[in-house]
Amino acid sequence: MLSLTSPWTVNDEPFYLRYNGKSYFPAFARYSEADFGGEYKTEQDYAKLFADVEECKQDEEDGFPRAGGCPEMWTIMPPVPHDPLKADLSEEGTPPFAPSAKHWLGTDSNGRDVLSRLIHGFRICISFSLLLTVLGTFLGIVIGGIQGYLGKFWDTGMQRMIEIWSSLPMLYVVILIGCIYGRSFWLLILIMAAFNWLSLSYYMRAEFLKLRSMTYVMSAKVLGLGHRHIFFKEILPNAMTPVVTLFPFTLIGGIGSLTSLDFLGFGLQPPTPSWGELMSQGLNNLYAPWISVSTVAALFVTLLLTTFVGEGVRDAMDPKSGDRYV
Repeated sequence: MLSLTSPWTVNDEPFYLRYNGKSYFPAFARYSEADFGGEYKTEQDYAKLFADVEECKQDEEDGFPRAGGCPEMWTIMPPVPHDPLKADLSEEGTPPFAPSAKHWLGTDSNGRDVLSRLIHGFRICISFSLLLTVLGTFLGIVIGGIQGYLGKFWDTGMQRMIEIWSSLPMLYVVILIGCIYGRSFWLLILIMAAFNWLSLSYYMRAEFLKLRSMTYVMSAKVLGLGHRHIFFKEILPNAMTPVVTLFPFTLIGGIGSLTSLDFLGFGLQPPTPSWGELMSQGLNNLYAPWISVSTVAALFVTLLLTTFVGEGVRDAMDPKSGDRYV
């Protein structure tokens, strides 16, 4: 949840800015250069504004005061005051720059702060994986459930179509559609969700085939209950074991899939913050180990914690988890 606040907490725009007696909230509103005495109506570059004020104060200390004096300014900055898309080339030499007090995890090959790109990349990666998992789980439940509930030639026909669809190479489909329509967050979700439901549908089909012949389901049919009631109220609640079992692993798979696609260059469009893109930079800049080490460590911790959380959620939601056979 904290990562969802990264557009405001990991940014180079102040929470609060006091400038010449006036209050501004750049992290939550947009201001132009003209609002700070500039000439143009374009959005204010706050790093440039801070540099101009510091330069004015330095000129005063050197005995070269400017006409009108220096503006009074103080700010409350975000915890990580770096924009993941902006390069910092103020240090000597060429990027990537090593970790320092200014950039805790250093910068990448373009001079962008690694920590800010990791945090924003985490938000994008988790959001992508959650949406993909929810959409794939929904499709797997519906399609697999319909197969198992209807049975007979419906089941056979749908299973043959699923086998044909599963034989398509997902990576080539991503590359082909990305070349035609371009790469975007939502397009990647739609393409991968079209394949992500396949494994769950097999388990749901098997559960529905087993449960549809149970005594309580047959009794519900004899009582005249509708198909919708039997499907959603009688069978589905007892067929959720594969869902709660596979959910954490599907979530982890979504994180790994996006990272892999970004690493290969077929994922999100640059300069979107991405762990896969950082890993690719680490491979291309082996003399800057802070890029690859920090990215791999973040990925390892995320996958490990996701597994633990998923295991806990599974144990809490699985109605059969309390059964123990000694």
